Amino acid sequence: MSSFIVFEGGEGSGKSTQARILHKQLVFQSTPVVLTHEPGGTPLGNKLRRWLKWGRRLTVETELLFMLAARSQLLSEIVRPALDEGFNVICDRYFYSTFAYQGYGRGMDLNLLHTMNNFVTDGLQPDLVIFLDIKPEKGLIRKRGRKDRFEQEDGSFHNRVREGYLKMASADPERWMVIDATLPRHDIRERILLRVESLLD
Repeated sequence: MSSFIVFEGGEGSGKSTQARILHKQLVFQSTPVVLTHEPGGTPLGNKLRRWLKWGRRLTVETELLFMLAARSQLLSEIVRPALDEGFNVICDRYFYSTFAYQGYGRGMDLNLLHTMNNFVTDGLQPDLVIFLDIKPEKGLIRKRGRKDRFEQEDGSFHNRVREGYLKMASADPERWMVIDATLPRHDIRERILLRVESLLD
């Protein structure tokens, strides 16, 4: 039976790196697996990703609709077909990011987000959410180069995002795995691999 594994985290948490590491390890073990990401992962999603990261004067509502459109396309083209064919799917971000960033961060109504996300996902839930937790001031230091729209937000925004993630994790502890993102990369990798191997077994 295939599993759907999601990585979540704030800016500079290292979630994308750990998602790639896990994918590489599962491929090495000959485990059928697909790695994808949000927003993006499809031709349409990648175009929307560029707007979301670098577009100017986007309203909060436009930002949300772009996120949902990218998610809908990703689920239709990549995630659901892979799961149906027996592949495990690793996704770098999923709808929890919408609640964290647009909900807790931007202040959008959480009930509205639940309704819209359920419409887009048709209730598809991951089997495991791996949340790499780091204080925003530490995570943002890790980011180099030009900062995108989200990275440019002030500290209070990023603190609200983190608080939102922690609330979601505490509300569903069996599904969520919370890891201190300041731990050595090797330790994080080993903890994730143990949990994932247990899930796949």
